[in-house]
Amino acid sequence: MGILWTILIGLIVGIVAKFLMPGRDPGGFIITVIIGIVGSVIATFLGRTLGFYQVGESAGFIAAVLGAIILLFLYRMVAGRRG
Repeated sequence: MGILWTILIGLIVGIVAKFLMPGRDPGGFIITVIIGIVGSVIATFLGRTLGFYQVGESAGFIAAVLGAIILLFLYRMVAGRRG
């Protein structure tokens, strides 16, 4: 059940990030889920590095969305250079 939760939360975070940062994205459902999940991982890593979270704690929803926005920005930069 944990992997289903991760996919669902990743989808929600990815959708919110794409909504807050409008523009053309070549990705569909799977890319949105991946952006949400990896954005949460980025937020957790940055939060631990900056001392906001302890080992075993994960980022909250807002931090996960911010991490997804960072990842979406980087994704657009890379995808924009290719196309």
